[in-house]
Amino acid sequence: MTLATQTYTVTRADLVRYAEASGDHNPIHQDEEVARSVGLPGVIAHGMYTMALAARAVEAWFPGAEVVSLGCKFTSPVVVPAEGGVDVEVAGEVKDSTDGLTTVALTVACAGQKVLGMPKAVVRA
Repeated sequence: MTLATQTYTVTRADLVRYAEASGDHNPIHQDEEVARSVGLPGVIAHGMYTMALAARAVEAWFPGAEVVSLGCKFTSPVVVPAEGGVDVEVAGEVKDSTDGLTTVALTVACAGQKVLGMPKAVVRA
């Protein structure tokens, strides 16, 4: 079963708020010069923020369900422009539903490129 794609716009202001909430103040998430000086294409979203967007989509698909596990590999950065934002799309497909547990294979992409590798969630409804 294919789940409706969820789209989230990420802005630099979101990265500032996430840094405050998480305590991750690495300047690659806020300073263009620092990000470029270490070989990045620009300011990038925190990997855990990107993963949190996947969790947000799971919550939208399965409201009130317990997330038993959520995992992925960080494979490509989400580059966030100074003006406006960038869309992160989260798609999902139910792969298995057994003994009250539902396994969902996720696809998390930005600008047509997958940004998380092998993302998967397991929920208990």
